[in-house]
Amino acid sequence: MNTPAQPRTRKRFGQHFLHDPQVIERIIDAFNPRAGEKIVEIGPGRGALTGRLLAATGRLDVIELDRDLAAGLPDRFPDHGNLTVHGSDALRFDFTTLAQAPHELRIIGNLPYNISTPLIFHCLDHAAVIHDMLFMLQREVVQRMTAAPDSKTYGRLSVMTRFACEVESLFSVGAGAFQPPPKVDSAVVRLVPHRTPLFPDIDPAALDEIVRRAFSQRRKTLRNSLGAVLPAKAIQAAGIDPGQRAEQLNLAQFAALADALSSTYTNSPPVDNFVDK
Repeated sequence: MNTPAQPRTRKRFGQHFLHDPQVIERIIDAFNPRAGEKIVEIGPGRGALTGRLLAATGRLDVIELDRDLAAGLPDRFPDHGNLTVHGSDALRFDFTTLAQAPHELRIIGNLPYNISTPLIFHCLDHAAVIHDMLFMLQREVVQRMTAAPDSKTYGRLSVMTRFACEVESLFSVGAGAFQPPPKVDSAVVRLVPHRTPLFPDIDPAALDEIVRRAFSQRRKTLRNSLGAVLPAKAIQAAGIDPGQRAEQLNLAQFAALADALSSTYTNSPPVDNFVDK
């Protein structure tokens, strides 16, 4: 039987196809898919994980933007199970439509490096229906997600991810595991949304506003970076030194600032498009 031709790589989609059998096995073992689970794969590409996921669960939803790849997937796995292909942009996909119950979805994917951060934030918007997520990302992104305060890699991604999830870096993956090989190393990370919010009384919009502003000017003190929305007296009243910088604050302190901002405004302030740093 002839082997189907491999679809070509498209640079505009940031495609690096996983092909190393040992890495594939390690990812499947870490994810541990089981029959009956509602699993969603983002960016299946040529199906390195798809067949294994289908064989374990009997059904699978995949989201693939590349039309050629999306069209070819059903033919690659005709006898593995019930495969539903969504030819869609994962950044705009409504994951909630796939769930019938809270914390039902399990999401897995080798995420394109060029959209990984916004895609993670998009998934976090649907955290109420997600049980867990296992992603292959650029190693630098995983380092930022797991960074602690007082480090150069600690930033908006670290704070917002931690507010929403338990975050665990699992293992690194070298460039040779992909075709074509990327110029950077990768890492696999597990995200488990909190069943009970860490700070249930905090307005998410206020938190996002504070964190965005604080890290958009991370070299400045909070007095300067937050001055347009929160005066120094309000920062101090929240129990925080206005002379500190964003990278020095822990989650509870960011929550205190968000609470102070909510008390200052009757309605949540508009969110500006700051650069994530």
